[in-house]
Amino acid sequence: MSQRPDDQKNLLIAVVLSVAVMLGWQFFYAGPQMKAQQEKAQREKVAQQEAAKAAGENPAAATAPATPGATLPGAQPSGTSLSAAPVGTRPEVLAKTQRVPIETPSLTGSISLKGGLVDDLVLANYRETVDPKSPNVVLFSPLGAPNAYFAEFGWQAAGRSQTAVPDSETVWQAEPNAKLTPSTPVKLTWDNGQGLKFVRTLAIDEHYMITVTDEVQNTTSGDIVLTPYGRLYRFGLPHTSGYAVLHEGLIGVPGDAGLQEIAYAKVLEDGGAKTFDGKTGGWLGITDKYWAATLIPDQKATYAASFRGQPKKGLSPDVFWTDYSLGGIVVAAGATQKTENRLYAGAKQVKLIEDYETSLGIEKFELLVDWGWFYFITKPLYYLIDWLYGILGNFGLAILAVTVIVKGLFFPLANKSYESMAKMKKLQPQMEQLRERYKDDKAKQQQELMALYQKEKINPLAGCLPILVQIPVFFALYKVLFVSIDMRHAPFFGWIRDLSAADPTSIFNLFGLLPFVVPEFLHIGVWPIIMGITMWFQMQLNPPQPDPIQQQIFSFMPLLFTFLLAAFPAGLVIYWAWNNILSIAQQWYISHKQGADVHLVDNLKRTFAPIGRLFGRKSESKG
Repeated sequence: MSQRPDDQKNLLIAVVLSVAVMLGWQFFYAGPQMKAQQEKAQREKVAQQEAAKAAGENPAAATAPATPGATLPGAQPSGTSLSAAPVGTRPEVLAKTQRVPIETPSLTGSISLKGGLVDDLVLANYRETVDPKSPNVVLFSPLGAPNAYFAEFGWQAAGRSQTAVPDSETVWQAEPNAKLTPSTPVKLTWDNGQGLKFVRTLAIDEHYMITVTDEVQNTTSGDIVLTPYGRLYRFGLPHTSGYAVLHEGLIGVPGDAGLQEIAYAKVLEDGGAKTFDGKTGGWLGITDKYWAATLIPDQKATYAASFRGQPKKGLSPDVFWTDYSLGGIVVAAGATQKTENRLYAGAKQVKLIEDYETSLGIEKFELLVDWGWFYFITKPLYYLIDWLYGILGNFGLAILAVTVIVKGLFFPLANKSYESMAKMKKLQPQMEQLRERYKDDKAKQQQELMALYQKEKINPLAGCLPILVQIPVFFALYKVLFVSIDMRHAPFFGWIRDLSAADPTSIFNLFGLLPFVVPEFLHIGVWPIIMGITMWFQMQLNPPQPDPIQQQIFSFMPLLFTFLLAAFPAGLVIYWAWNNILSIAQQWYISHKQGADVHLVDNLKRTFAPIGRLFGRKSESKG
């Protein structure tokens, strides 16, 4: 039987109610939940500050005894406290220890002489926001500061040896006026008073790679066995983007174990830790969306590694760390032994990371950038956009240009699809006659329609091909815009100052003309609206669906996509809108070439006819 008008009305009401429920959920539940979480985080921050203030009067109150959570096979804990609450602000904590400054074109900061820790790094070329006066991005902070994040290298005495080795409490000696720059390495020394002298040499390049060479000189009359290690600690659960398409947390390639990606929440669970023994090559680290820190052991040495976490206790925050331990090294009497390790700490620049992989032989270091399942599309797409950016000087224009190139590559396939759709539009009168003739016999109606398609050599599913082909390309471009640091804070034109962020305007305050702040879920900006309008026009060029109900659902898709894509990166929405415009031009040309006239006004009337009938009936009932 044919679909009754009441059924069409009910479906239309259901669709509208579904949208209303979605928006209502965002406004009355998701929004308040997010606000509650922010208030909770603020309360915790205040509590930490109060604890830090109290600790300033009684430092012992803020630090519990060290816990052996970082124990590695064959090694003992270094002494770094994993139960330490913040004891002051970052500048206050930095001022409490002697430091060797770091100064490069890409990094500034310092090395703590207490522990010889790399615990103060600021990214010189990146700021928190698009405002050029906003603070630079802070990557590493010392233990005792909020969100402590640092790297530790050293030696452990094997077995139950009482040999004194440097740990996180050791105070190293540096040369006067020492400064770590690309041209001036820094040498730190410490004598254990038992015949062992430890020398640590730190060198840095102009980017983000620090080389740590640890040397031990044995002046005793006996052999000593020591175990080199490297550890990377992070205190406090960092803010993450929360998108399933991007990994943020512990990451690494421990030799032949392949890529390991462990979420923060997972590693805090019982049994969430992962350990690896007898590995050679690779790296271990912690990654954010745009930044990362990784430990890179000697690529020819065998090591044991782990990824671990410890849930917060009282005022002490969650702790995350990754570490490695090399095999025991025998330092013969009167001899010297040394190890060379590396620390990468900085921005996840694609070309730089790949250069390090090649020049330093770091196994699969390129996997530090999350290219996703469609890496075979995502990575070439990134390089294409980057090449176009070098020519055009604007990432937005590069996105428009790559869209034209992609449309050109799929032009033959799209042409066949649009030609099939144009032929179907020409057959609309015949199809309507068949539907009317067999309106009470759906099976016969479908049979006759298929016979008509076969006679005219039309594939009714051909119109879906352009959309299906776009999906992996769309997802790949989404990944490029989402994970590539090159897109961060990249401007387009006008109000789009960051292509990796959502369009900041909103129709609900007339794009900034009205003086009030619009809730985040109502930020329906100019570009999402352009995308929705172009999507609607493109759909009007398609043949109407055989089922009126399906046609009504398709008619509301542009509205739904406008809301859904409003929170996506502006670069992605611009791509979608531009792609729609190109598709409209291509499809319009083919339709006229095939003699299938397009009547947008008729399509508009057909789209909103049920709404008119719905309100018309209400008026009649009131009359």
